[in-house]
Amino acid sequence: MGLFGEIILVFAQMANMIITIYVYIVIARAIISWVNPDPYNPIVRFLHSATDPVLYRIRRLLPLNFGGIDLSPIVLLFGLFALQRFIGILFTRLAMSF
Repeated sequence: MGLFGEIILVFAQMANMIITIYVYIVIARAIISWVNPDPYNPIVRFLHSATDPVLYRIRRLLPLNFGGIDLSPIVLLFGLFALQRFIGILFTRLAMSF
């Protein structure tokens, strides 16, 4: 594996790190939704603005609200884990070819 392969692996690790950070943001958002947070708190506003666009699309496609429990963050987490695995395999195979 040459220099180009190493650069591809660096991008794979960066993508993995970004997805992992977003997973923690989604988990924090789910935990915060269990309590009644202050909507003017900057952390709560950041969590909502970072996750609402994706969660809104999932809620629109799959209405997963059972008895007041919203399951769309779980669907998003499964999708993020699948994306993380796919990107890892794709970039690793691509890097090994160089």
